[in-house]
Amino acid sequence: MTDRDRLLELLRTRSYEKRRVKLASGKESDFYIDCKRVTLDAEGSALLGRELLARIRRETPDAKAVGGPTLGADPISTAVSLTSFLQGNPIPAYIVRKEPKGHGTGQWIEGTENIPKGATVVLVEDVVTSGGSSLKAIVHVREAGYVVNDVYVLVDRDEGGRENLAKEGVTLHALYHRKDFVS
Repeated sequence: MTDRDRLLELLRTRSYEKRRVKLASGKESDFYIDCKRVTLDAEGSALLGRELLARIRRETPDAKAVGGPTLGADPISTAVSLTSFLQGNPIPAYIVRKEPKGHGTGQWIEGTENIPKGATVVLVEDVVTSGGSSLKAIVHVREAGYVVNDVYVLVDRDEGGRENLAKEGVTLHALYHRKDFVS
């Protein structure tokens, strides 16, 4: 079994639920995918680190950092960053806060001291529906002086996120899609 196949198996068995929920986008859905059940697991973290890093290296080879909106992106960016170090070509991680830091510098982004200004970075997320949280994070990353044109997600629910990101000149790269979970 490949890393990709095993990661999908874990997401299907541990993260996917057929039930009515309200999503972060405000939409109602009859299914839910809680990727943190896998991204915070040791095996899941190792699998996603290898799989996502390979995609980033192939599709955005000039990426100098990986990060995204807290909380869903935190274990993903950490897995990718750690994997990159273990492979001998480290990419630092960064975190985009939900609110600016309430004291000290008042910054929106943690980890910028490890990333050269003007560098190309990628944004990661666990699940994308409309792309709203990615778009908000992209604004802060760009305002901080970085170039972000690519978002990588574990699961694209295929509910408009790709199109909304494209309007802002951003390409969405998904490891898996709605069809991989919902028949």
